[in-house]
Amino acid sequence: MIKSMTAYAANETELSYLTLYCELRSVNHRYCDISIKIPERFALHGADLRAMIAEKISRGKVECTINYKKQSKDGQVLTVNMDAVQALLNATTQIEQLMPAALSFSALDILAFPGIQQEPDTDKDEIQQAVRLLLTKTLGHFVEVRAREGAQLRAVIDDRCQKVQELIVLAQKRIPEVLLALRNKLKDKIAELVAQPDFDRLEQELVLLTQKLDVAEELDRLQAHSNEVIRVLKQSEPVGRRLDFLMQELNREANTLGSKSADKEMTQIAIELKVLIEQMREQIQNIE
Repeated sequence: MIKSMTAYAANETELSYLTLYCELRSVNHRYCDISIKIPERFALHGADLRAMIAEKISRGKVECTINYKKQSKDGQVLTVNMDAVQALLNATTQIEQLMPAALSFSALDILAFPGIQQEPDTDKDEIQQAVRLLLTKTLGHFVEVRAREGAQLRAVIDDRCQKVQELIVLAQKRIPEVLLALRNKLKDKIAELVAQPDFDRLEQELVLLTQKLDVAEELDRLQAHSNEVIRVLKQSEPVGRRLDFLMQELNREANTLGSKSADKEMTQIAIELKVLIEQMREQIQNIE
């Protein structure tokens, strides 16, 4: 199945007093490059999360962001560390004695200081399990998006490849006409220049020139490469690199066809081939 390297997915879940968020986004990349952005309290799970992503993604620059926010529920009791509050008040009293004017702050200001509010204890295993489940769910959506976009890319590439093959057939039919026109043109030129032309020598020169301008091999290779592209598009494993290589080969043969072109129509076919190949190459840059 063809998969795109560009995708986005996000999910969230609730755990005790926390709401966990997971976001996955990816863009095209030559290799598999995974970056994890998680809060400090989840740092121990980073390697495990990376391995889970690598199991599903083989190519692309993937960014995984996991975060959380505290949630307040009805009936929830705010737990305050009274020892910390007393220590803070004692410290402010000492500071006041050193300052010319008294400090003025409210109880809410005190609650905002780090360490004053105590968070409920949450089992580390419970957090790890919740994060893993959240990532698994998000990864499922993420892979679906990549597959859905991949199907669209496959349709575009397949359409362009079919047009390439149509041009190849057109060029193959054009070859005899090109060679015949070239033969007649050379005969007429020589007949104008020489009163008694050596047609045997002329025939030898025509054979050599025909061999030089023969594009049958290039067209055969173009046909073989385009057939391979269609075959590869049907495979289930990642095929982006192989398709990229095939585009290089197709482009090389199209360039040779253009350089050997002996008339305007064949030149136009070579140009249209290069345009289609470039369109396919641009799409293939996004395939896993």
